[in-house]
Amino acid sequence: MSAAKARPEPEPPRRARIVREYGPFAGADAMHGVTHDGCHVWAATGTRLLAIDPASGAVERALEVACDAGSAFDGTYLYQIAEARIDKIDPASGRVLASIPAPGHGGDSGLAWAEGSLWVGHYRDRKIHRIDPATGEVLRTIESNRFVTGVTWVDGELWHGTWEGDASDLRRIDPDSGAVLDRLELPPGVGVSGLESDGADLFYCGGGPSGKLRAVERPARRR
Repeated sequence: MSAAKARPEPEPPRRARIVREYGPFAGADAMHGVTHDGCHVWAATGTRLLAIDPASGAVERALEVACDAGSAFDGTYLYQIAEARIDKIDPASGRVLASIPAPGHGGDSGLAWAEGSLWVGHYRDRKIHRIDPATGEVLRTIESNRFVTGVTWVDGELWHGTWEGDASDLRRIDPDSGAVLDRLELPPGVGVSGLESDGADLFYCGGGPSGKLRAVERPARRR
């Protein structure tokens, strides 16, 4: 058996640049999953999904659904982790159209949509699972070396949030090996729960029990 391929040495971390904070929002004690539908930032607050205008910071809609972890949008439907399942939700009505088992059986964290699949963070197991959105079947698993919170894909890059103790960062990882390719360190005491890209220059980060949503500048890619 050949020796395992050595992982490249990670680049030194960069300091995350927070460009805007939103909230806390009335009736929302915590900020969990975050997703973006091209117009609104959706934030999961436990019992309500809030559609937030990123320009004004105003809550323009709210869906009364269970939403205690990651959120995702596939271009038509919202997907939401609720305890040990993932619900497929009509964003117009808030109706749950289907549900599949979550791979972490209640230990799930972040959620993202990419390449026709859902990508699910498994918090304490330090994993990201690619799953079939119709059945919940695990198609592949990526190992991390930190607790995984939010997950997002942008321009072919896989990023995830971490949160351990007083420290949080955003990490770009190799989707095959899990090697860390880039890191953005948040200030001490600023946690990252949910994570989503706007598809351009920003990451939106849930702030856990702070009840805040933060916009973080997406840096130029390192070579």
